[in-house]
Amino acid sequence: MPADPLQATLAGWAAEAATLDWARPWDQLCDEHPGPDARWFVGAELDVAANCLERHLPTRGDQVALYWEGEPGDRRTLSYRELTEEVAAFAGGLRNLGVGRGDRVAIYLGMVPETVVAMLACARLGAVHSVLYSALPPDALADRLEDLEPRVLITQDGSWRRGVVLPLKSRVDEAMAATSGADHTIVVRRTGIDIAWFEGDRWYDDIVKDGRTAPAQFDPVPADHPLLVTHLGYRRGRPTGIVHRAGGFLAYASTLHRRALTSQPDDVFWCAVDIGWVAGQSHGVYGPLAAGATSLIFEGTLGTPTHARAWQLIERYGVNALVTSPSIARNLRQWVDSPPSEARLESIRSIVHLGEPIDDGTRAWLFEEVGGGRAVIRDGWGQTELGAIVTVDPPPDRPLPDPGLEVLDEDGQPAADGEPGELVLKHPWPGMLLGVRHEDPAVMSRYWRWPDRYATGDLAVREPDGRITFLRRMDPMINVSGQLVSANEVRDVLEEHPLVVAAEVVARADRRTGQAVVACVVLDDAAAGPDGPAHSPEKVSRELTSHVQDTLGGLARPRGVVLLEAIPEDVTREAFRTALTVLSSARPAEVVRVTSDQVRAAVAASGGDG
Repeated sequence: MPADPLQATLAGWAAEAATLDWARPWDQLCDEHPGPDARWFVGAELDVAANCLERHLPTRGDQVALYWEGEPGDRRTLSYRELTEEVAAFAGGLRNLGVGRGDRVAIYLGMVPETVVAMLACARLGAVHSVLYSALPPDALADRLEDLEPRVLITQDGSWRRGVVLPLKSRVDEAMAATSGADHTIVVRRTGIDIAWFEGDRWYDDIVKDGRTAPAQFDPVPADHPLLVTHLGYRRGRPTGIVHRAGGFLAYASTLHRRALTSQPDDVFWCAVDIGWVAGQSHGVYGPLAAGATSLIFEGTLGTPTHARAWQLIERYGVNALVTSPSIARNLRQWVDSPPSEARLESIRSIVHLGEPIDDGTRAWLFEEVGGGRAVIRDGWGQTELGAIVTVDPPPDRPLPDPGLEVLDEDGQPAADGEPGELVLKHPWPGMLLGVRHEDPAVMSRYWRWPDRYATGDLAVREPDGRITFLRRMDPMINVSGQLVSANEVRDVLEEHPLVVAAEVVARADRRTGQAVVACVVLDDAAAGPDGPAHSPEKVSRELTSHVQDTLGGLARPRGVVLLEAIPEDVTREAFRTALTVLSSARPAEVVRVTSDQVRAAVAASGGDG
């Protein structure tokens, strides 16, 4: 008789967790069903940093832990022994500043070794770190800092990106002026640009020097102690801070690295995603270091100074396993002036893409051109709330513990094969969020809409052969300056306005912010008349954009308004959204009038169904 699926999953996680060093073993592995109060490794204690560093020293002390290359071409190599010493010294310096268990530390750094050091130093002290995306503008940074209330903020003078220096310290100064601030700002000297200096500012090198005289020792924490905070999209004008636990997150990240993201224990690994994204932390730092692997970190953008940079990095460091996003892969593919065939890429054995669906052409290009027909190409699905990747397709040789994926219909019953529904997890998952900052019940309730099931908010179908195909988010997200804005939430706020009968919200490309919010609205007949506010499209635009900004904050503010005659009933919602995206991108003015015939023509041109 086959083993009970839940018990098989729990046995798998117990075996994986046993590969870590625990200061105190667990009394109970976990609560056997996912829920908002679920616990993992009950009664256990561990030192996260020691699991990533000291325990490897007897056998891997001289092995390379991190290869690092800066955008201008400078390079560093850190062995496990050197990284251990740097982390201990920086942790000692943080402790000298008063940082201790439960304190929050904001890390606003680029892709530099000091980012990894700062993360592990916080883990050593039991402090909670939050790595903030280095491209955040000052107002968005201020929102994150207001949410975090950090005791210490770590940044750098400037960060290289696309051949120019981003002034991180000056952004921090501007953001701190709008918040309650932090006790200390620690600054990494990276580019040498001039920066302002204020009371409480400290140089990173001085903190490390002070810490070397009394490096921080092990400080085991309970398994459910908070390890990190990572932010999701804005909800009602406030960033949503997802909190991950120490023991569960480390066990999850280590397992994913060894079973799904690499093919051999000694693979050189490159997680080519930004470290401000949770995947960059779970799969780029904690997973490989807990597994004793060698990783590559690259500071800049892959098109600088030439489009061949990615291939040069793979060849130079002998990268065997790569994790990246389909967007990055599509950018690499379009740079025909530097095809992969110009480099020696025989080392590549595994490529995992994550974060969004991939088109067949890009997947075939990864297999044939980058992997040379030898590498395994896997599609990874996951979520920030779950630590990042949860499943990969095709499955690895050593299967991952089963998360118990189901597709439910609107009534919470299993959807028929081929019928779309919401994807849920019925088995416990150690990488699952511990909670959210400020214990927002409205946020948590979204995840637990079904009894004993974690609701992903993703639309999926189960195929007749049992495979699950992931379709899209049920709530589309718009990436504005590296932060996610809920399209559905903006739509709901627009429909609350008395001028608006119906609304839809889409994204269009924006040179400054990456994507911009576009409000597509049908106005009330009275408002649309000759005496109504709609008689002046600019006035309507100002009224609606101000309404959204006042309710949700500046990031959600629409950068364009599309005035619709109606929402055609003979066009599916998905095709309608696609058509609006095309129309608003083709005519990127502040206000655009669109007829129903134009919508139908755009649907037909995009291949949608009407």
